Amino acid sequence: MASWQRNVFAVATASFVGFTGFTLVMPFLPLYLQQLGVEDVGEVAVWSGMSLGVTPAITALLAPAWGRVSDRFGRKIMVERSLVSFILLMAGMAYATRAWHVFALRAVQGLFAGYGGIALTMAAESAPRDRTAYAIGTVQTAQRLGPAIGPIFGGVVAQMVGLRRAFLVTSLFYVAALVIVLVMYDEGLVRYERHAPDHKPVRFKNVLAFENFVLLMAVIFGLQVVDRSYGPILPLYVEALGTSRERVPLVAGIVFSIAAASGAVGNQLSARLLRVRTPRAIISAAAAVGAIGALMFLVAPRTIWLFAATPILGMALGTAVTTTYTAASVVMPASARGTGFGLLTTASLTGLALSPILSGLLSAANIRAVFLLDVLLMVAVAAGVRRLMVIARLEKASTPAPEEI
Repeated sequence: MASWQRNVFAVATASFVGFTGFTLVMPFLPLYLQQLGVEDVGEVAVWSGMSLGVTPAITALLAPAWGRVSDRFGRKIMVERSLVSFILLMAGMAYATRAWHVFALRAVQGLFAGYGGIALTMAAESAPRDRTAYAIGTVQTAQRLGPAIGPIFGGVVAQMVGLRRAFLVTSLFYVAALVIVLVMYDEGLVRYERHAPDHKPVRFKNVLAFENFVLLMAVIFGLQVVDRSYGPILPLYVEALGTSRERVPLVAGIVFSIAAASGAVGNQLSARLLRVRTPRAIISAAAAVGAIGALMFLVAPRTIWLFAATPILGMALGTAVTTTYTAASVVMPASARGTGFGLLTTASLTGLALSPILSGLLSAANIRAVFLLDVLLMVAVAAGVRRLMVIARLEKASTPAPEEI
C-alpha cells in the first residue's frame, strides 16, 4: 500500500468508525430522554429536536473558523481535538440525569465537532492530484455507510447493555477512531503548506472569490437538502402508498439501506467519470438523473416504485456530491483548503438543518410536495451548473499532472 493510500485508508476508516459510533445511539435519543423522566410525548419531541439540531447548527457556524485554524496549525491535530472531545462528551451523556444535560452536552459537542469536513481535506491533500476524486469519494463512502449500519448495531447494543451504557460503547468507538488517526495518518506526506507564524491567513472573502466557489457551495447546499428531505417522511409515505402499518418499518428500512448503498456507489463512480468528463458535465448530468429519481418518488402509485427510484436518486446524489467537493479542492490553493472545506461543511450542515424543517412544513400540506421540491432543486442544480460553472481550471481534476503520468 502506497503512503498516500495509507493516509486515505486511515482517514476513511476513522470516519467510518466515528460516524458508526455516532449513529449507534442518536436514533434512540427520544427513548433515552424518556428514561431521564420526560414523559410527555410533545416534550420528548421538543428536547429531541433541540438536542439533535444544536450540534450541526453550532458546527455550521464554526466549521470555517476551525478550517482556518487547521490551515495554520495542521489538520491532524484538529481531528484529534474533535475526536477527544467526542470521547469525553459521549461518555458524559451516559451519566446525564436530566434532559437539559443532554442538550448542554450536545451544544458543547458542536463547539468541537466538524472533523468530517477536515477529514475530506486530509484525504484530498494526501492523494496525488489525479486521485483526488478517489480519495474524497472513499472518505464520503465511509461517512455514508457508517450511519447506514450504526442504528442496526445500536439497536443490538441497546438490547444487550441498555441505552445508558450504549453511550459508553459509542465513546469507545471514538477511542478507536482516535487511535487509527494517531497511528496510521502521516501528516508529513500531505501536499499543503502551513502559514508561517508571521504570515496573514487567507480571509474568508478571498476563499469565496475562488473560481466557482460560491456556486459549488450552493450546489452542496441544494444536494444536501434533497438528500435529507425524504428521511423524516419516508415511513409515512410508504404507508400512504398502501403498505400495511406493521410492514412499514421493514420496508422503510430497506429503502434507507438502498439509498445509503447507492449513494456510496455514486461516490466511487465520480472518480471514474472524472477521467473522461469535466466536473461541470458530471454534476449537471447527475443532477438531471437525480431529478428523474425524485420525479419517480413524486408520481409513485405503489411502494414498489420506491425500490426503482431510490438507487437512481441515491447514485446521482453520491456522484454529484463527490464531484462537487473534488471540483472545489482544485480551485483552492493548498494553504486555504482547510478554510474552504470548512465553508463547504457550513453549506452542507445548513442544508442538513433546514431540510427536515422544510419536509415537515410541506408534508403537513401534501406529502408529495416534498418530492416536488426535490425535483425542482435537482433541475435548478443541473441548469445552474451547466450555465454558470467555468470549466477551464476544473479540468485539472480529471487530468493527471505531467510528473504523475
